[in-house]
Parts: sequence; C-alpha cells; structure tokens
Amino acid sequence: MVKVKMTEGEIAPAKIVCIGRNYVAHIEELGNEVPEEMVVFCKPNSSIAPVLHSSHAGQQLHYETEICYMVQGGQFAAVACGLDLTKRELQSGLKKKGLPWERAKAFDGSALFSPFVPIPEGEAELTLELYVNGELRQQGTTSMMIYSPRVILQEIGSFMTLDDGDIVMTGTPAGVGEVLSGDQFKARLLAGETLLTEASWKAA
Repeated sequence: MVKVKMTEGEIAPAKIVCIGRNYVAHIEELGNEVPEEMVVFCKPNSSIAPVLHSSHAGQQLHYETEICYMVQGGQFAAVACGLDLTKRELQSGLKKKGLPWERAKAFDGSALFSPFVPIPEGEAELTLELYVNGELRQQGTTSMMIYSPRVILQEIGSFMTLDDGDIVMTGTPAGVGEVLSGDQFKARLLAGETLLTEASWKAA
C-alpha cells in the first residue's frame, strides 16, 4: 500500500474519493453543465505517487489542484493540497459515451499530495494556490465550492463507509491545463494568511 505524509509519520489510505464539478468557473471552462447532484468517483491507493509525470501510457496529462481532506473517526481531521491528474482527451471521449471516468482518472500516478496537517480550529476559510514556473495558475477557496466540505462528508457517508486514512479530494477551481515536462509546480494551502502545507514537483 502506498503511503502519504502527515505531520507525524505516514499513513496508507485505502481509497481516495473525488468530487467532480464543484467550482462553477471550472465547470464553465470545460463546457460542462452544473450537475443536479454531487459528482463522485474514486481512485485506488495505487494512484498515489511522489513523482509528477507529464504523460501516462503515451497520453498527455492535465493537472487539477484540489483541497484534500483525510478522514479519522468519520470526520475530516487533516488537510492537504493535491493534484488530480487527468487524461483529458480520454475523459472527454468517455463522457460523450456516457461511460465511467476511471480510465482517465484512476491510473497509477494520478494523485499527488502535500503533507497532511491538522485542520485549523474554528471556521477559517482555506485557500488553495497553484504556481507553475512561478506563475499563479489556480486559486480557489472553500467558500467558492458548490458543495462545502461538511456537505461533501455527509453526502459520501450516506452511501459509502469512509475508513480512517481515506482521502477526499473536493474538486478543482478554474485554471487547469497540461503538464509539460520540465515545468515546476508549487501547490500551497493557506488558512487566512497562514501557510498550512505546501509541495513542489518538477514534471518528468
């Protein structure tokens, strides 16, 4: 089982539950419709990787930066920023046919994470930032989500058991794009002006 880093030690998530189409601007940039109900799909533990690749099995990858929560005791207990890598061309073809997205979303190496840290006390808004080669490409906050973290946790729990260590990726804001070999990526997660966690990758 592949592990992710925490403030203290490491843990191997059994699964990653992902929320699609949770930011209006991202829905619009891909020409999708606002869903009538929450879009949910999963990635396996084998999708977790420390290395950011620009392609997989000869197919170009796109980045989607997301606020990610870790479950403990049935609640969100820790938070990180992560990359949901996507085979966009394949995904578009699957959507047109009404087929599941896993071939485009759940492949090995499709999920990367910063270290998970305890969620700050109180109701502080969280802000996600992604810089590519020093340029701000994505920025989003918890208040911009169609479904808040609390609602996401309730909805997933209504039909699926979340085990300790499981990760929930909450969707991506606008600004997604191709991963190009040699690009420098830096993802940051803040509570107000306080930096909670960050990660940097150089695309291979």
